[in-house]
Amino acid sequence: MELFDSHLHLDDQAFAADREQTVARAREAGVVGMVTVGTGLDSCRVAVALAEQHRDVFAAIAIHPQDAGGATDGVMAALRVLAGHPKVVAIGETGLDFVRETSARDAQRRAFRAHLSLARACDLPVIIHCREAYPEVLSILDDERATRVIMHAFSGSAEMAQQCADRGYGVSLAGPVTYKNARAPREVARVVPIDQLLLETDAPVLTPEPHRGRRNEPAYLTHIAARIAEIRGQPVEEVAAATTANARRIYGVDDR
Repeated sequence: MELFDSHLHLDDQAFAADREQTVARAREAGVVGMVTVGTGLDSCRVAVALAEQHRDVFAAIAIHPQDAGGATDGVMAALRVLAGHPKVVAIGETGLDFVRETSARDAQRRAFRAHLSLARACDLPVIIHCREAYPEVLSILDDERATRVIMHAFSGSAEMAQQCADRGYGVSLAGPVTYKNARAPREVARVVPIDQLLLETDAPVLTPEPHRGRRNEPAYLTHIAARIAEIRGQPVEEVAAATTANARRIYGVDDR
């Protein structure tokens, strides 16, 4: 069984002591691909360096919405140069966060549109971070005519997930789908078409059961796949194969 972790943060200090072992454990668990996501310019450079070091690790680059003020013209120009690296497969994570408003909403909106412009210019998919802002995020994506979109760690309703699916977006589910009282992620897992569903850990956070309370890592993707398969009433091998194929297609990694 092959799995693809569509979103994690291998550059995080949580992995400083055992980063290589973390990657090795992921491979042993059947994870054949990982996209490590930078959240600031330095983080993006580390993500690209990690992707260079591992054949099965790819990079996504952006300024996180919580630091949207840092998405200056100079930084965006530097990201555009970095986006030319052959292991960079997406722009993101970008979007709007109306829960932890560490950046002003107008700054987030400007940064979001700048990232969408960068993705369009570089012909790359975009990874969306959205918290309590789905209507506006979808409105901006429509306005910018974005089509190659991954809704990262989806936390909206099943109705909102259907709106994303209707637009052709990939919808990615993470550890919360395994939580006992997390009703909404289970409903999302049921309604998203299998050819638009992706899996992620968002490691080192959002640790799934039965490891909740500990640091997350890509090897734990097996628990997310198993829970989604249970919810959908499908063999886990089918869910794994479909979501891996979806990630490879959207990120274009078969060509890299």
